[in-house]
Amino acid sequence: MSLKVAQADMLEPFVVKVTSGPLAVRKALELVFDQLSPLTLDVEETSTVELVLAEALNNIVEHAYPPADASGPVHINIRHCKDGLHVQLRDRGRAMPDHKLPKGQLHSCDVDFSDLPEGGFGWFLIKDLSRDVEYTRLDGENRLKLRIAVAFRR
Repeated sequence: MSLKVAQADMLEPFVVKVTSGPLAVRKALELVFDQLSPLTLDVEETSTVELVLAEALNNIVEHAYPPADASGPVHINIRHCKDGLHVQLRDRGRAMPDHKLPKGQLHSCDVDFSDLPEGGFGWFLIKDLSRDVEYTRLDGENRLKLRIAVAFRR
């Protein structure tokens, strides 16, 4: 197979833009999956993409643009390549603490039910289900890059 044929079989890169707010994650996922529909992802792949994007987007809505702040733009750039979906999420909200990704460690579940943490599993899931996770803050913009290894087909 020539390189030109392989590139022609790829889904065209696309951008989804939403404004942060209570329904932003739901709207963004709907728009992303509309664009991804030609890939006919299987149930496991669909669930992985949905979980990773939902966790990352929820972090943007809750932490980059917390309710006390004005809402702002969220851009999701997606390129389909042989090794999966290359995703970049961008926002102009608050920076990550120390301009670094959280460690995303799994909390111990070997505690009493009442002592289980309410949250904190998101970054573990993002890092566990995706690859090449990078965060940068550039020109007042948060940029989260990651790759979700879904099968190549169309």
